[in-house]
Amino acid sequence: MSQVYLTTQELAERIKYDARTIRERLKDSVLLEGIHYIRPFGGRKILYIWDVIEQDMLGHSANHAFTVPMAGGGVCRG
Repeated sequence: MSQVYLTTQELAERIKYDARTIRERLKDSVLLEGIHYIRPFGGRKILYIWDVIEQDMLGHSANHAFTVPMAGGGVCRG
């Protein structure tokens, strides 16, 4: 399985957000470790999994009127 891994700066360029916003606001609230990003070899460096992030972005924008965001990062579909 071939995945595309991005640094914070590369992700920022793709989604048109500031890298600082990703680090301070999105990481660990919207982007979750083990789902949206990994820390290879247990280090400090973070690599974002582009395919999962893109899928979540497209899914949320298509269904945002029928979902309620939950604190743990999931959604309640109503």
